[in-house]
Amino acid sequence: MTYIQSVKNQQVKEWRKLLTKKGRDRTGTYIIEGFHLVEEALQSRQEIVSLMIDENVDIPLHWDLQAFPTTTITAEVSAHLSSTETSQGVFAICRIPKFNVSTLKGSTFLLLDAIQDPGNLGTMIRTADAAGIDAVILGEGTVDVYNSKVIRAAQGSHFHLPILTGQLPEWIQKLQNQQIPVYGTALEGGVSYKTVQSSTSFALLVGNEGNGVAKTHLSLTTSNLYIPLYGKSESLNVAVATGILLYHLKDAN
Repeated sequence: MTYIQSVKNQQVKEWRKLLTKKGRDRTGTYIIEGFHLVEEALQSRQEIVSLMIDENVDIPLHWDLQAFPTTTITAEVSAHLSSTETSQGVFAICRIPKFNVSTLKGSTFLLLDAIQDPGNLGTMIRTADAAGIDAVILGEGTVDVYNSKVIRAAQGSHFHLPILTGQLPEWIQKLQNQQIPVYGTALEGGVSYKTVQSSTSFALLVGNEGNGVAKTHLSLTTSNLYIPLYGKSESLNVAVATGILLYHLKDAN
């Protein structure tokens, strides 16, 4: 087991670069931290490259550190690597998974158009996971799915379902060709979500926090839905709206 004490260590510098999209893209890896997320990675058999453990931290007895290269680090290094105010002192480097679109199976999908807030994206991935959605498709302009804030908000759901990036018009056409209806979301020109029955097969398309779904995308959908507003608020938070619609559309039987 390796021991690193200094934040100036070259390996620490490489790990810290994974807090940036450039660093993640270059290496094909990303960093997670905290007991819950590392545990989720271990349980899901996610491809863990290495583990880093603060020397002052007691890890759970059932964690098998023999299975992965593990580095003991000081509290100073732990704080340097952390993207939170108070580090739990437990980190893992994971390999970014690659999914084969041609072999992707499923009948329920969440399509995201230019979601910019990391907290929203993470919450939507977590909600899709909870609702039993088969895959999440990220369109252009969406924040990096391996951003540390997205990872924290998703609470381990990164490890539970495929998350892909792609051109949304192509995906809309692809899904419709498979007889999967694609429902867009729009405040104007749509129908109330309550008029659509739940199903075992559907795709939901939701959009940017400020601008909604691009009109060019909405013109391609099977139908566009809106959620009635009964109070004085002009709109719902996009992650909240996504939860309402996914659970309405999803037929659990």
